[in-house]
Amino acid sequence: MKLATVAFYGFALGLLAVGLRELLTGFEENRCSMTYMFEYPEYRRVSLPRRVARLYPAYGLYLYGEGVYAQETRALKLSGAPVLFLPGNAGSYKQARSLGSVALRKAEDMEGGLHVNVFTVDFNEELVALYGGSLLRQTHFLHESIKAILRLYKHLKTPPQSVVLVGHSMGGVVARALFTLPRFNTNLVSLIITQASPHLAPVLALDPYLLDFYSAVRQKWVNQARKLRNVTVLSVGGGYRDYQVRSGLTSLPCPPGDPNKLSLVATAVPRTWVSTDHLSIVWCKELVLATVRALFDLINPETRQFSVSPEKKMAVLSHHFIRHPVRMLEETQEPSVSISEFPESWSEVNTLRLAYSTPKEGQVKYFLFALSSRRKAYSHFYCRSNNLELSSWVYGCVNASSCVQTVDLSTATELLPPYKVLVLSLSNLSSVTHLLVSASNLNGKQFTVECEWQRRASQTLSVPAPHVLSFGLTASDVSVNSSGLLHIIRLQHFHQVYQALRIHVASQCKVHKDRLPSVYRMHVPWFGEDSLTTASVPSVTEISGMLHTSRPDNSSGVFLLLHTAPNCQYKVSVRTSLPRVLGQILRFCGPMVPVYTAVTLLLACRGQLCSILKSRRSADMSQAVGKGLQPHQVNLPVYILHMLLSCSWFQDVWSVLYLPPMDALPSTTHDMTFHEGGVPVEEWPHPLAPLFYIWGAAVAFWGSALLRLIVRLISLILAPLHRPSVSRDCGTLPRRTLLLITLSLAVLGGVSCGALSIFAAFLLHLYRVLRLQMTERSLSHMLNLAPRQHKEAENGSAEGDSQSRSTECNGAPLLSECALQEVRDDLQLHLCLSALFTLPVMLITPSLLHWVRNLRYSPQLDPDPCWPLSVPLIIVYMLLINCNTLKLSNSKLLPLTSCIPLPMSIAMVTFSPLHLYRVSYFLLAALVPLASCVLL
Repeated sequence: MKLATVAFYGFALGLLAVGLRELLTGFEENRCSMTYMFEYPEYRRVSLPRRVARLYPAYGLYLYGEGVYAQETRALKLSGAPVLFLPGNAGSYKQARSLGSVALRKAEDMEGGLHVNVFTVDFNEELVALYGGSLLRQTHFLHESIKAILRLYKHLKTPPQSVVLVGHSMGGVVARALFTLPRFNTNLVSLIITQASPHLAPVLALDPYLLDFYSAVRQKWVNQARKLRNVTVLSVGGGYRDYQVRSGLTSLPCPPGDPNKLSLVATAVPRTWVSTDHLSIVWCKELVLATVRALFDLINPETRQFSVSPEKKMAVLSHHFIRHPVRMLEETQEPSVSISEFPESWSEVNTLRLAYSTPKEGQVKYFLFALSSRRKAYSHFYCRSNNLELSSWVYGCVNASSCVQTVDLSTATELLPPYKVLVLSLSNLSSVTHLLVSASNLNGKQFTVECEWQRRASQTLSVPAPHVLSFGLTASDVSVNSSGLLHIIRLQHFHQVYQALRIHVASQCKVHKDRLPSVYRMHVPWFGEDSLTTASVPSVTEISGMLHTSRPDNSSGVFLLLHTAPNCQYKVSVRTSLPRVLGQILRFCGPMVPVYTAVTLLLACRGQLCSILKSRRSADMSQAVGKGLQPHQVNLPVYILHMLLSCSWFQDVWSVLYLPPMDALPSTTHDMTFHEGGVPVEEWPHPLAPLFYIWGAAVAFWGSALLRLIVRLISLILAPLHRPSVSRDCGTLPRRTLLLITLSLAVLGGVSCGALSIFAAFLLHLYRVLRLQMTERSLSHMLNLAPRQHKEAENGSAEGDSQSRSTECNGAPLLSECALQEVRDDLQLHLCLSALFTLPVMLITPSLLHWVRNLRYSPQLDPDPCWPLSVPLIIVYMLLINCNTLKLSNSKLLPLTSCIPLPMSIAMVTFSPLHLYRVSYFLLAALVPLASCVLL
């Protein structure tokens, strides 16, 4: 093996490791507060009809309770508003305890006994994100559970007519799938809240059932959007801490302009402002509080049930999840105060800026700002206060002489971590003559109010984002001499998800005094993925500049909003971060790596076949895998196909051949086109394809090296249990035994699980590799101990061309260098095949795990995504057990067989990135001719 090859693949693996490290650990620390139970949690099982219990023996429905409430609801005589929690992939029904416990504590403070009843579904912790065969079954059970919940309220005068669904991960997808059922009454669910649910597409498409399920759900919600307008859906993504489900996938696929569908990231939720991982989004106290507050605000005090008004639901969700105006929901306007009534409490401000701190003694204080003299020179009025009481604080005076008639302008207030902010556009205040700011502190609480007039044009700067290939060597800097409280920096050319920036903001003040902290907000106009960073003054703060979604067409760019301290200097430096760029590429295109790993191994197998065809000997596995990186033969034809598909005549030819659409790289926008299977697609830069190929080749190279090491270690362990062998046919099976085992495995796969029989066939082939490794070691040791004349004679017999060497080896004794070379050739061939066989086994592992976990309920996996693949794959595995280089070199099919891996590799890259399960089919198509060489 050449040192340059090892160095190259070592460097490629290092880049992949840097990207994986950034993906898995390159985010902020978990700033979520834990939710705790004040009393022991109890889960009361809700009895279901016998028919339902018989159809779904692995599932269950429970009511959450604690302490006295659990005792009061023991008989299931309920009077609250029903909420049903749906766990996600491998999720437990006990994850509802955070939502249920906080809801119980919230109910203690509610007047009139308003409360919610939190139910939870047990889906047996199934791996539905990887195995889609259970998704439809879960959807039907959810329908039965909703009907069972509503039956518990039949004794009430005004029983609930619907249930609020809160779904985590795949539970949110199942909640939306309810509406695809033909007999489902859409009035049973009017509000769905999902947490880290991949609505756009599955994270990994490992079987066709998963894609069919997504396609049905998408078509229902897109094609019948008008019928489902009354159903409100809120989707919350976890942010960058959630590396399992990227937040771009949590965007709801719905027609533009649907007012009842909201998609956002937890970092943009008011009073939350944190990123959560895939599990902590369930128990993150900040987000759970926002959810529970919204649920209680949705309860109608008269009916004691959730409101079904779409306007009411959207108003409440917008209040708690989009813009919190720091006032009570539906707060009535405070009575106006006349200037003549309290003349000493009114102060007119004639300066450009106000900075006021309230005294310790309680007082009534108002500040009046005249608009008449400011309209021409200024465009906006900015005001902030760290008084976070839920009340109105800014008004507009309609009367020029007195503020007897006012308009409450506080509804546009935006809550930030340290203070609340209000920005008013003067062009929208044509009927207002004065602005009135309240600084009253009747309770004696001290706070600060800062206001100023602003020229938005002069306070908006632009800085170009460095090119992604600058590798952080160049920086774009901009200085802000802060004479104002708000500055806006437009990040030019920053709109793609593969861009990643390190933004440093350094603040410096000449006069050291107590100041309100600065807040830096990354504002993304096209998606609710804003992130906020709070910094003291002076300080140096680093902001991570990455996107969850790319910019759609005709939308504005990303803005960095700096809420600054007055009379301070700020310097903003923007650099490209290479590790974060690699992490972003893996976050969005990680499934491309295993596809190119399969391509590399398949082309390595092609190299082995070509070597056997040319010299009747197998090449070393490491060299074959090292030469499997051939982007000019794989990526170039794929690129040409992309170019040709832009022509209408080629599209017609493509459709005539009934070929499926080409798999582009995963979509990065929330406005996208879809495959027929419901998978969003988008054109990524084609120069990234060789990078994925290099990473896939590195995984194949070092993975094959690891496989060789594992085989050697296991063979050492098993060697004492076997007799020493010197024959190349060790580990092979007689034809009758081979036929019997093949039929047995086929029957086993049909009556139980296809993945089980495939795995068994893989182990049988692996045993063949282990026996070859033991034989190779035994022969080497024996020849080292053999007399010198045997070696000299064998060396003499090895002269001549490759054809004559092979002929002489055929008649050589079993204990000879030639026999050792034959065993080594067979070992290298089978090691390459074993590495190739590992890929289908890895792809079918979720089905096997699902079957094992549900074995006590059913001995057969239904549906089984492996059934069309299991029988031919078992036959191929079993036939190749008896394969060796001699049989292949004598086969008439070998020249044709060696030509098949390349077109299969091109087809794999063309059709498999978004359909990973297709990798097994393309590998099978390449292996069937190889298995035929053993027979012919």
